[in-house]
Amino acid sequence: MTTPISERLDDLDEARDSGRRKMDWAIQHMPICGALREQFEADQPFAGERIGMAMHVEAKTAVLAEILAVGGAEVAITGCNPLSTHDDVSAALDAVDGITSYAERGVDDEEYYEAIEAVIGHKPTITVDDGMDLVAAIHEDYPELIDTIIGGAEETTTGVHRLRAMDDDGELDYPVFAVNDTPMKRLFDNVHGTGESSLASIAMTTNLSWAGKTVVVSGYGDCGKGVAKKASGQNADVIVTEVEPRRALEAHMEGYDVKPMAEAAAEGDVFITTTGNRDVIVEEHFEAMQDGVLLANAGHFDVEVDLDALSDLAVDTYEARNGVQTYEMADGRRLNVLAEGRLVNLATPIALGHPVEVMDQSFGVQAVCVRELVENGDDYEAGVHAVPDRLDKEVAEIKLDAEGVDFDSLTDTQAEYMDSWQHGT
Repeated sequence: MTTPISERLDDLDEARDSGRRKMDWAIQHMPICGALREQFEADQPFAGERIGMAMHVEAKTAVLAEILAVGGAEVAITGCNPLSTHDDVSAALDAVDGITSYAERGVDDEEYYEAIEAVIGHKPTITVDDGMDLVAAIHEDYPELIDTIIGGAEETTTGVHRLRAMDDDGELDYPVFAVNDTPMKRLFDNVHGTGESSLASIAMTTNLSWAGKTVVVSGYGDCGKGVAKKASGQNADVIVTEVEPRRALEAHMEGYDVKPMAEAAAEGDVFITTTGNRDVIVEEHFEAMQDGVLLANAGHFDVEVDLDALSDLAVDTYEARNGVQTYEMADGRRLNVLAEGRLVNLATPIALGHPVEVMDQSFGVQAVCVRELVENGDDYEAGVHAVPDRLDKEVAEIKLDAEGVDFDSLTDTQAEYMDSWQHGT
């Protein structure tokens, strides 16, 4: 079985100190997780539970893992992307009582899945996933564990899509909360988090400005909306490509140019995919692109840009900057891929992921979903479940209280009116 990261790192003490500083900084700006940590530490709701996690192991995720551990759980964690782990944070997590971390940056595919199996080796009773690799591995290779699993929570759009497909096929054998789809996650994490962190990571990796550039955003879901909005706000011209007519119309009504990728390919300076699908940018698009374009993926898996086709077209490839691979075409054009086509906001060498305050909300929802599974897991049948609205509101109320924001409540008369069908004109 794969060993914990603490058995594989040189300068372990230095790494742990560095990771701990990152975690301490994050928790200062995570009032939701801070409030839940106090509750969990006092009530010990997870005593006796084993929580398996496959997520982006960096400071904010570490805060979530730690609050589950101080609530009594045994936590085993690994990465959900080979390039998104911060090794110092992983080492700091592994030093926390009740947590074993197998996450390490830069692993190959075999090592990545070995770490997933190492987490499964702890026989989790609850899973917390980002992309569904952990859930898939349990169902495919360790079905004997399913009877002892209460349920799970899924963080991201791609994972929820996979889960729904699995559920539609009748293959999902325990309940999983679609955390991605709840308002406190979707409206903030996907829009503001992905938008801000993707653009920041691209700018820091390339040292280039957004002003005056044409940015092609593939997909106008919540993540694409955020990327388009933030790019426009930094004085870029934005083109949106879409396959869903209502989203295409929405982007058009928001003032963006909407074009097929075949047309946008010749106009863009920067391409950012946010679809969660594969083969969004392919050979015919590469052949039309200008010299010097940037290609980045803010979806989930590294299949949105067809790197195999790009490699076949290239006469030379080289690292132009740390985190930027240049593919030189026969006619001299250079197409630049960031972070190996993986999540650009998490996989570039200096990526930090979403802002701390945004992930406080998302991980607050994750934490209360885990609590719900422990307290009421028998109420949920196998399949994908919406997060109960009361949990989402609980997280919002903690945040508003921490921000010192007061808000109104319905009067009894208003509540009665809203629940009645008898009041007409």
